[in-house]
Amino acid sequence: MDANWTAMSLAIVYILAMGVISYAAKRFANTAHNFTSGGATYPALLVGFLLMSEFIGTTASVGTAQAAYKWGISAAWNLAALGIGFVFYAFLFARKFKDLGENTISGVMAKTYGKGTKLATSIIMIAALQIVAISVYASGGAVLAGLLKIDRATAIVITGMVAALYVSMGGMRSVIYTNVMHAIVKYIGIIVATAFALSQVGGMGELQARLPAEMFEVGNAGWPQIFAWILAGTGAVFSTQYVLQAISTVDNAAKAQRASLYTALLLVPFGLAAALCGMCASLMFPKINALQAFPMIVSQMDSLMAAVVVAGLAGSLFGTISAISIGTATLLYKDFYLPAVHKTDAVTAGDSRALMFVRIASTAVCLLPIPLAIFAPDVLKVTFLAKSLRLTLAVLVLFIFYAPQFGTPKGALTSILLSLVLTIGWYLAGDPYGIDNAYVALVIPLIVMSVSHLPRLMSSSRTMRDAA
Repeated sequence: MDANWTAMSLAIVYILAMGVISYAAKRFANTAHNFTSGGATYPALLVGFLLMSEFIGTTASVGTAQAAYKWGISAAWNLAALGIGFVFYAFLFARKFKDLGENTISGVMAKTYGKGTKLATSIIMIAALQIVAISVYASGGAVLAGLLKIDRATAIVITGMVAALYVSMGGMRSVIYTNVMHAIVKYIGIIVATAFALSQVGGMGELQARLPAEMFEVGNAGWPQIFAWILAGTGAVFSTQYVLQAISTVDNAAKAQRASLYTALLLVPFGLAAALCGMCASLMFPKINALQAFPMIVSQMDSLMAAVVVAGLAGSLFGTISAISIGTATLLYKDFYLPAVHKTDAVTAGDSRALMFVRIASTAVCLLPIPLAIFAPDVLKVTFLAKSLRLTLAVLVLFIFYAPQFGTPKGALTSILLSLVLTIGWYLAGDPYGIDNAYVALVIPLIVMSVSHLPRLMSSSRTMRDAA
C-alpha cells in the first residue's frame, strides 16, 4: 500500500508540473482563435510527438495489454494499424490538408458537400471523440483503482474531474508543449514496465518457452480482426479532428508530411512493448480479468518504478483527453457557436464571450463521458468503435481529394447519418456474424455514394448518346 501511495504522490508531482506549463501557456490563449489554433507554427518533429501522444492514450497500454493477454503479440497490430495509417496520411493527405488551409474536418467537408454535410460531420466527429474519451477514462480508472485500492467507478470520477481542471487552461499551445513531454514520459514508462514484466517471468526466452506458440504468431487475433483494426485505425488517422488541427500548426506542406512520418515511426515500438506486457501478465496472473493485466504489473513494482510508469499513464490519459477536448471545443465553436452569433473567427478575435465559450466547452466535454466510462468493459473495442465511425468520414475525404465529382452532397450527408446509426447499432448488437463494425462503416459510404452517383452517370450516358 505504501508503495502505491508513493507512486501516486510522485505521479501527482509530474501532473502538477504539466499544470504549471498549461498555466504559463494561458497568456497565449487570449482569444478563441489562439485557444483553438495555438497561435503559432511549430517544428515537424514536435508535431510528430504531439500526434503520437494524442493517439497513445491509456487505452494504448492498458487496452493493448488486455488484448495481448488473450491473443499475444498480434495485439500490437492495433497500434501498428495507426502507424500504417500515418504512412498513408503522409503521402495521400498531409500536403493536401495543409494546402487547403482548413483546421476542422467539417470545414473540409463543407467545401465540397455543403453546410448540411458539415454539421453532420461535426456531430459524428464529436460522438467519435467522446467515445474515445470513454475508453481513456475506463482504462485510466482501472489503473488508479488498482493503485489506490478503491472501486473503479470512484477512480473514473476522480480521473475525469482532474482532467477537466487540467485541460481548460492553456488551449492548443499548452497541448502541444505538454504532449511532447507526455510522449517522452510514456515511452520511458512503457520501457520500464516491459523490462520489469520480462524480468518477472525470467526473460524473453522463458516467456517463449512457457507460452503457447500461437501467442507469438502475428495473426493470432484473426486476420479479419486485424484488417478491421487497420481499416478503423487508418480511417481514424485520415479524418480525426485533432490530427488535422495539429497538422495545421506547421508552416508548410513538406513539414506536414514529415510530421506524419515521424508519428508512424513512434507508434509501432510502443504497441510491441505493450503487447509484451500483456503476454507476461498472462503468466504472472493467469486468472485475472484481462483488463487488469497492465495495472497488475504496475502494482507489483517498487515505488520508484511504479511512479515512472504511472506518470507515463497519467501523461497518456491527459495527453489524449486534452487533444479530444481541444478538438471537440473547436468543432463546437466553429460549427455551432459562430453560426449562432452570426460572426466569423476573425470577427471574434477580441470577444471575451467567444473565449469563455471554448473554455466552458472544453471542460464540459471532459465531464460528459464519465458516466458511460463506468460501464465500459472492453476499452479496446470501445476505442475501435470510435475509429470505425471516423472511417466513413475517411472514405468521403478520399472522394473529396481524388474523386470530387463522384456522388452528391445529399449522398455524403446520408452516408454520415446512416453510418452513425448503423455502425453503433452493429457494435451494440455484438458485431453479428463475426463482421466487425469497421466493415459496416466502410461499406455504407461506398454504397450510398455509388447510388447517389447513378443519376449523374445515366445523364452523362444519355448526353454522350445524343452527341453521337
